Amino acid sequence: MSVVAKEISCSHCGAPTEFKPGEIIATCKYCGFTTVIQTGQAFNFEHSLILNNYDTARMDSCIRSWMSSGFMKPGDLAKKSKIEENVLVYLPFWLVSVVATTKYKGIFERISPPVTKDGQIEKEHNWLVLARKATAFPTREYNVPIAGKIPYDFRKIEGFAKVLNSEISKDEALELAKQQIEHLHRFLLQKDLDRVIELSTNLELKQMLYLHAPAWFIKYEYKGKLYQLIIEGTSGNVLKGDIPSTRF
Repeated sequence: MSVVAKEISCSHCGAPTEFKPGEIIATCKYCGFTTVIQTGQAFNFEHSLILNNYDTARMDSCIRSWMSSGFMKPGDLAKKSKIEENVLVYLPFWLVSVVATTKYKGIFERISPPVTKDGQIEKEHNWLVLARKATAFPTREYNVPIAGKIPYDFRKIEGFAKVLNSEISKDEALELAKQQIEHLHRFLLQKDLDRVIELSTNLELKQMLYLHAPAWFIKYEYKGKLYQLIIEGTSGNVLKGDIPSTRF
């Protein structure tokens, strides 16, 4: 059982709002009101919710279907695996909508003599930043279904689900998005440059959205070893799946 490090009173309903060290933004599990922990003030950004479409039984069917498909998996994986853990978690994200402009200068060396090039990449991004630290969640694989978002409503969340608070502030999320977008733009430049000399990225912020989205964390046992699956709770898409080796 997790130990509650601290709690504050919800400024909306007065109920205790629990949080752990490192968490910055907490949501009341009784009324859904969101609070900035350091000040106790109401959270003044849009807080949205992506709905989960799977119960435990339907998720079990989804897992078995994944185990039965694909030539890289052992043929008996679905039959001989045992699901050890199946947990629904609502994860906190920042969705950063920006126009990102990266100015660059570099050298194209695949011809002789080498050519110096400069220019810029300008792209619009709806960049997803997981609002938790020290986690291996595959954020880039997750195409968050924004079209289905609703205003955050604690009544829509299953009683057995876990809801995690944010450990990332708005400013930290924006800086992380900038670093990750710049890394992507640097990657895109590889087709035109062999060596980057100068590179800088500027973000024109359009919107920042705070949201909770469902993911199922599954541990299964196969031939004495444990493996993990992460499945998106809206569509049932597998975001990450450990596959046992077919070698004996």
